Amino acid sequence: MKNWLTLLGLTLVLFSCETQSEEPAMNTIMPLGASRVQGSPPGYHSYRYKLWKKLRNNDWNIDFIGTQIDTELYPMVNDEEFDPHHEGHSGWTSGELLDELSDWTAVLDTPDIVLFSSPGGNDALDGFSYESIMVNVVDIVEGLQEFNPEVTIIIEKMAPGHSAVMMGNLAVFHARLLNELDSIASALSTSTSQVLTIDMATGFTDDMLADPIHYNQDGATFIANKYYDALTPLLEE
Repeated sequence: MKNWLTLLGLTLVLFSCETQSEEPAMNTIMPLGASRVQGSPPGYHSYRYKLWKKLRNNDWNIDFIGTQIDTELYPMVNDEEFDPHHEGHSGWTSGELLDELSDWTAVLDTPDIVLFSSPGGNDALDGFSYESIMVNVVDIVEGLQEFNPEVTIIIEKMAPGHSAVMMGNLAVFHARLLNELDSIASALSTSTSQVLTIDMATGFTDDMLADPIHYNQDGATFIANKYYDALTPLLEE
């Protein structure tokens, strides 16, 4: 009887371990940036819903986090409501994002992955220098790494604005960002925290814009698909 009870106990322990190991991992993602993250439908659109929809349709378990909540109503996916949380702030510069970073990290769950959208885009529109923008971008990345030393950060080589506005200083800023962001990201990577880039510029066209700088539905889909391809090798199943 004693041996039988011992065997039963071991079986229950092993079954419990197997059951626990089969629980799906939750991937915590912070969408970070300005109006291209926030969106303002139907005028212009964020990539967030389309990315969430594609991830959930392919059975990836994700939790979008942020202090902002999207109040737009979106179609449900498999009887599940859209996760509306994000850290997109329309019109904000990199300096404003940096100033508020410590407030967000004080109240948010720890992100596994940060999607850093259009870094410095509003700064460039406002005429700030490339050098000052990059100082803020670096400080934001390092602040996120201080919050979570194991965070993965994906920084956009941002999609351009409409060709009619991509002239002068704005064109110079964009070209320099595309040329230098890979080396900046590499320098910011640590042994535990990957800083990656994602090319949103190649293949992006004027007909993906709702206005000079924001995405229409096609633009949002383009950006979401790029993020999906970058994320799937990084997510825990």
